[in-house]
This record gives sequence, structure tokens and C-alpha cells, in this order.
Amino acid sequence: MEILTLFVCLVLSWIFIHGLRQQKNRKGPIHWPIIGAGLEQWVNFDRMHDWLVKYLAQSPTVVVPTWSTTYTYIAHPDNVEHVLKTNFDNYPKGEVYHSYMEVLLGDGIFNVDGDLWRKQRKTASFEFASKNLRDFNTVVFRDYTLKLFNILIQASFNNKEVDMQDLLMRMTLDSICKVGFGVEIGTLDPNLPENSFAQAFDAANVIVTLRFIDPLWRIKKFLNIGSEAILDQSIRTVDDFTYSVIRKRKAEIEAAPTNEKIKQDILSRFVELGKDPENNMTDKSLRDIVLNFVIAGRDTTATTLSWAIYMIMTHEHVAEKLYAELKSLEENVSLHQYDAEDPESVNRRAIQFAGLLNYDSLGKLYYLHAVITETLRLYPAVPQDPKGILEDDVLPDGTKLKAGGMVTYVPYSMGRMEYNWGSDAASFNPERWLKDGVFQNASPFKFTAFQGGPRICLGKDSAYLQMKMALAILCRFYKFKLVPGHPVKYRMMTILSMAHGLKLTVSVRS
Repeated sequence: MEILTLFVCLVLSWIFIHGLRQQKNRKGPIHWPIIGAGLEQWVNFDRMHDWLVKYLAQSPTVVVPTWSTTYTYIAHPDNVEHVLKTNFDNYPKGEVYHSYMEVLLGDGIFNVDGDLWRKQRKTASFEFASKNLRDFNTVVFRDYTLKLFNILIQASFNNKEVDMQDLLMRMTLDSICKVGFGVEIGTLDPNLPENSFAQAFDAANVIVTLRFIDPLWRIKKFLNIGSEAILDQSIRTVDDFTYSVIRKRKAEIEAAPTNEKIKQDILSRFVELGKDPENNMTDKSLRDIVLNFVIAGRDTTATTLSWAIYMIMTHEHVAEKLYAELKSLEENVSLHQYDAEDPESVNRRAIQFAGLLNYDSLGKLYYLHAVITETLRLYPAVPQDPKGILEDDVLPDGTKLKAGGMVTYVPYSMGRMEYNWGSDAASFNPERWLKDGVFQNASPFKFTAFQGGPRICLGKDSAYLQMKMALAILCRFYKFKLVPGHPVKYRMMTILSMAHGLKLTVSVRS
């Protein structure tokens, strides 16, 4: 017994000394034998983005071996460009990512590689370039922002607190279902009804994210217990809704006269494309395509709008400068004079103001564009994006990557790195994007909120259009104030949403 105790003590001492020795020669978490740095990563999971900021500030590349694979996190633009562009084919989504996300994303554009990805990318890029779709989006985004506007009017005059993130999630879900499916689901109706599709979609999103740190998820899935049982039921609900809409839309298109104009929603356009046998478009294919656009267009936009409003209301000079720019749209235009004490009067004026907003007029609001972009720099909708590694490789900074591991560029950390943005990297400063009052872009490998290289986001313009439409209407007429004591922190999931929502009060600008 004494010998066994001595042996255990020696092993534990060796593990401890080994960890301390290797830590002296590496900037990053301690790599323990067998478990690597996985334990520290797991302990810090709820604040993982800030955990990575600490290490990536010390070194632009951080290696985190775990019990199942090795994650290499990168934050320098040269390394990011190498992964996203220079050696693009070596860094696919990969089998690991696909297996984790397949239950929700299927074989949609965000979850596949190779020829299947290229084919979807080519088709989607053509659709997103369509002026008809852009004009349809403009009308939809304006209409649903005005629905949200009406809810906020009532909250303002009744001195009622609101969860702005929840309202924005409802607005973007209704909008993207209209754009994607061509259907009204009504989550933004005045009584704010619960929606089984929305609840199931959110639950599925959270649980598939947990798979990345849960080594037991496959066992749970096999036994259909715990989080995987919830995921299974959530996916059933999501699929029931999605397939019912697909069947209904296909029947409508089949019954429509040949000379009737096709609907502008994404599902209808892909149903039409599916009539060509070469496209091999099954109901499952349509389900995957549309759900990929829903997750891309709903959660990301609502989350960014939530952080943007939080940034605006906590930076008074930004709020006032933005208000001045929005007011400038009204110059030389005859609009209804409104009474800030009369909700009907405010609503009429808002409708008139919204009528001034279109793709071209929104494009000239450079400060608004800078506010959104600066929000995305610090609070990117997708805070981490992992890629698989097909073959051994070496990054520009000399870091060796082994085939079978994962390399992850980290937009959340990248926006906070002084070696990327200077000494004020952690500050919210929309002016950094302006030169002589005109917006200036940055390299997509430095500002990575929309990726870069061949997988750069196709929906970037559409996302900006919706966010600018919403913020223009809301910030022209409202001031927002955070509810005292309300905690604002992120929730660990694929999207950087707020863990406790965004509780605030609203007042009408006079």
C-alpha cells in the first residue's frame, strides 16, 4: 500500500513539474499530460472568448491540446489570410465540424466543403446579386422595423421595460422567415406570442455548440438522454415546420399559372431552380439551404443590433452624432411635424421617415455604417470560426499545424489586439473607420466579422441593409437607457448573444 501511495505521489509530482517546465517556454495555457489544456478550457468555457483574449494578447497564436484534438487559435492577419485564402483548400470545415453541426445545418452552405459547397456558393451568389431580392429585402426590413417601432412606442408611453434582444430576435426571425420562406410567423405581433419553431431553433443552436466541449455527447445521442434528447426533439419541431412550408410552397408553385411572377423569397427561387434535374434539389436539400440562411440572417443580425444599441446608449457622443446624421436626411424634405407626447403622431412621422430609407440613401449614412462596423469589430456575431486541417502545414509565423487538428481564427480576440488596431483597440471608436467623413474598409483578414477569401459572407450587404434600416428608424426617434443593475455579458454559443438579454427603457426624442 505504501509503495502504491509513493508511486501515485511520484506520478502526480512529475505531471506538476512537467506542466510548470513547459509553461516557462510557452505563452498560453499549461499543457498537462493526457488532458492537455482541455481542463482549463472547460473551466473557462462560460468566458472562453475573454480567456483567449488574455493568451492571444501575449502571442498571436495559441495552441490548446485537449483529450480529443488540438485547437490552434490565431489572431494575426497574416496567419488568418493563410488559412482563409492562401492555403484555403487545406482548411475545410472538416469532418469534425460537419458531424457536430449536421443535425441542424445538414449539408447546407455553411457546413459543407468541396464541390457541394462550390455549387451552392455559385447559385447563392447569383441570387444575392439579384436586384429583385435586394428590393424585396428592403421592403421587408422596413416593414418589420416599423412593427418593432410600434411595440416600443407602447413601452415608452407606458414606462415599460423591454428586453431589446428578445424583440430584435423576433424582428429578425420574422424578417428572415419572410425573406427565406415567404411566410409570416408573427413572433413580433403586439402580444409577443411564443413560437415553437423559434424556441426549438434556439435550443438546437445552443446544444450543438456544447458538443465542441462535451466528450460524452455521442453517448448521450446514442442513449437519447440529457441535452441530446432535447436536441432531438428540437430538431423534430424545426423540421416539421420547415418541411410543411416546403411542401406548401411547392404545391403553390405547381398550381400557379405559367405566366405568374415567381415569389421573391429564397425558398421559392430555389424551388424553381430545383425543377432542373441537374440541380438534384430534394426537400432535404431545400430544408438545409433555407435553415442555413435563417441561422445566418436571424441570429447574427439580431445579436449585432443588440450590441450596437448597447454601445450607442453607453456612448452619449456616439448617440448624438448618429442622431445628427439621421436628421440630415430630413433636410429639404417636407415631413409631418410630430408631437413627442402623442404616440399616433410619432408613428405617422416614423412612417414618413422610413419612406426616405432605401438602399441608396442608407448607403450614404457613413457614420451609421461606421457604428455598426465598430460594433462588429468588438462584438462579432461569430466570435470564433474553426477549420479542419487536412495536411500538415506551417503558418507564416512558424507555428506547425498537424493534420487532423483544428485551427480557429478568433474575431472577438482580433478586435481587441493592440497589434491589430493600436493602443485604443479595446475602445469603441466609430471614427476609426472614417477618413474625411467617408467610410474606409479594412482588410477582411484584419476585420474578420464576415470572413475573407473564397468563403467571404455572401449576405454581408443584406445584413448591413437590415441593420442600417433598423438603427436608422429606431435611433432617429428613440433614446435608450439600460435598466439599472442589468448584467450585460455574452452567452457561449455559436453566435455572440447576450446571456441575460438587453433590458432597457425607451423614451421618444422630441
